[in-house]
Amino acid sequence: MQVIVHGGAGGVPDDPDPRQAVLDEAAGRGASAATPLDAVESAVRVLESSPRFNAGVGSCAQSDGILRTDAGVMTDDRSVGAASSMPGVEAAVSVARSVLEETPHILLSGVHAVDFAAAQDIDCEVDLWTDSTRERFADADVPEGDMAAQARWVQETFGGATADPDAEQEDAGAPAGKDHDTVGAVARDGENFAAATSTGGRWLALAGRVGDVPQVGSGFYCSPAGGASATGAGEDIARVTLSRRAVRYLEDGMDAQAAADRAIDELGELTGSSAGIIVADSDGTGAAFNSDGMQTAVVRN
Repeated sequence: MQVIVHGGAGGVPDDPDPRQAVLDEAAGRGASAATPLDAVESAVRVLESSPRFNAGVGSCAQSDGILRTDAGVMTDDRSVGAASSMPGVEAAVSVARSVLEETPHILLSGVHAVDFAAAQDIDCEVDLWTDSTRERFADADVPEGDMAAQARWVQETFGGATADPDAEQEDAGAPAGKDHDTVGAVARDGENFAAATSTGGRWLALAGRVGDVPQVGSGFYCSPAGGASATGAGEDIARVTLSRRAVRYLEDGMDAQAAADRAIDELGELTGSSAGIIVADSDGTGAAFNSDGMQTAVVRN
């Protein structure tokens, strides 16, 4: 089993070593699993339980002050499961896997996804806040009122771009978040693959916003040629279906590194946004990003 994981594409973290240690642990946990699907779920669960990443514990608050999680998984036979907009759910990747295995559907969302998770004995009452996210939200000047008022504030504050997680924001209502610290994994065992991505969303996005992560072909994709997991500016990743783009290059005969490079180059050319992607094929793995940094880990068992 070979597993590659990422901890999000964005700025260079102030404390990269502890984050790298968690990524190494996640990749190692995945590499010891029995199947590629087991591997990506196990690896991502390690990252979801760490407050150092924007997934599970440590997720981003939306404009109504609620933290909602999303995830998606896919295998090389194109079996897919995804779940979105789940308050109180740390193990979003496990919900996505349950959608794949226990339903005829691809995506469940909102309170019904939470109810489904509870029926699968997945904990749905986890406190996803950390001290830093509590302080950041308390300092944010989020307007009270109806969704129309919140939508106007989000549009004026963020416009069409995703906030840089490490940039100082001019507007005190838009404090720096961990928008790009989405996590993901791709696993290979022989000719079998699986990919998974999980996120806590965009900091102070409009309540109910769903980005690229649970959208098949955008935040994740897998085929008999290999798999990919993306991270970064979610709306633009979805606009260009970044993960599907990378896997298509595998299908065209590129190796994993070349496919990752080509996909990120094209996203930059088409949107001007920053992102990162990890890719695995039958020969190995690749990773590319056009942000300041993206930490990854690879373990082959």
